Amino acid sequence: MRRTVHGARGMRVLARAGMASPAAPGQALRGLADVRAWGPLVGALRHVSRTRPDAVGLIDERGGMTYAELDRASDRLAISLRDRGFEAEHTIAVLCRDHRWLVLSLLACGKLGAHAVLVNTGFAAPELTEVLAHERAAALVVDAEFQPLVAEARLRLPCFQAWPAAGARRGTTLEDLLEEARRAPEPDPVVPQPRRPGGVVLLTSGTTGRPKGARREVRSALSAAEFLDRIPLRSGEATFIASPLFHAIGYSQLTLAFGLGSTVVVRRRFDAEQVARAVHEHGCTALVLVPTVLQRLLDLDEDFLRATTSTLRVVVVSGSVLAPELVQDAAELIGEVLYNLYGSTEAAVAAVATPRELRRAPGTVGRSPRGCAVRLYDAENRRITRPGAVGRIFAGGPLMFTGYTSSAGRPQIDGLVDTGDLGHLDDSGLLFVDGRADDMIISGGENVFPAEVEHVIATHHAVKDVAVLGIADAEFGQRLHAYVVPIPGAELHPQEIVEFVRARMARHKVPREVELVRSVPRNPTGKILRRALAEPR
Repeated sequence: MRRTVHGARGMRVLARAGMASPAAPGQALRGLADVRAWGPLVGALRHVSRTRPDAVGLIDERGGMTYAELDRASDRLAISLRDRGFEAEHTIAVLCRDHRWLVLSLLACGKLGAHAVLVNTGFAAPELTEVLAHERAAALVVDAEFQPLVAEARLRLPCFQAWPAAGARRGTTLEDLLEEARRAPEPDPVVPQPRRPGGVVLLTSGTTGRPKGARREVRSALSAAEFLDRIPLRSGEATFIASPLFHAIGYSQLTLAFGLGSTVVVRRRFDAEQVARAVHEHGCTALVLVPTVLQRLLDLDEDFLRATTSTLRVVVVSGSVLAPELVQDAAELIGEVLYNLYGSTEAAVAAVATPRELRRAPGTVGRSPRGCAVRLYDAENRRITRPGAVGRIFAGGPLMFTGYTSSAGRPQIDGLVDTGDLGHLDDSGLLFVDGRADDMIISGGENVFPAEVEHVIATHHAVKDVAVLGIADAEFGQRLHAYVVPIPGAELHPQEIVEFVRARMARHKVPREVELVRSVPRNPTGKILRRALAEPR
């Protein structure tokens, strides 16, 4: 009975977004069947290419591709890969920036029933070697710009070049594979449905250890209701995804946009001015990004920013902590269109804060969408319900991962996975993330979350970026050490930061040391790489 009720509510959410029409139940049911048969990304492509073949599905630097063109090209790519010996259950790694070849590789793997591992473009050679060996990759799709990295890693597996570079062509390209299929006796072959749909392996951020592979094998289009219940995206619109597609937020929004039959706009590299111009040119109503990228966007000339982003109804921010000051700046410059999405590689979406909730509490990550659950537990795995009490955040829902590719993983309680974060609820049930459990500093017996100290320091007029770490201390166990990046041209003395925090926070939260640095190391989603800061320099 609960499944039936959830399904009915999910269908209403999809209908509201234009993803399923009550006036055409047969078409909606066929779309659901496509997802069950092919998986969410390929299933959505099949459905839209049949119902709206001329709709533009993807726009990158080389132009646009319709859903029919994406379907046909990925069919050809899948056939060429199959003819070279790749088949269901094989794993193909993809080391690409955001562009058509990355998307076509995902689609081709799905049609073969193979698994695609999305590799972080920021990896060093040892990390690339370790991940590909652990995931047992049978081949690598790689942009030309990463060929030196591949050579350094000394990989012994077939490589196919994706995005080319002048004078950097090496070996077989994906364009070659498409040309092989075009020259075949049957230039438009039909790819048979695999016995089991292919899946995607997303790598965890690796901020506290080796990245782990998390499998995603969603089988129901109703799972899209998790996002659409709290984020008012609409069918047939245009979404600019500025978050890397190899991360959970980027990949999930690509899949969702295809499910909506929307146009996805991507660029290989982020440039704030170019993004704003592209939003204006393509009439994007949605923008997906991480907090650091949002900050760069808001740093643009105010008149230019307002003129180029006036079409935006939804700006989804995810990937790392969203500072309350950034929420307020965004509301002033681009309007109250911000949606703070909290999730993880494992849980996908756990909570979403709407513009109304952010207006009331800029630091919140909101509430769980329908079908999802978020609970807090203490160190003894007892559930915490008291407002204000801090606990470990566990989350889950229909989009939850199907398991790690290794045996090791995060603890689970009642079907919910440990996010690795600590948080609390307020009196109205809004969720607040206080910090990573691994990052918590214990100084003189007092618990300190680095994020709360970082938020205070970030409000100083001369501070561009900041990170706070716990350093071993013989007297207090740990002492707070702040790494501060001054705004270019600003005069800033370390003691000024100490006094600034002392005037605003409890004594045990005041950094004992402040170090002025040129930059704070972050991953592509904006998370601070605290291990890199802690390493001897």
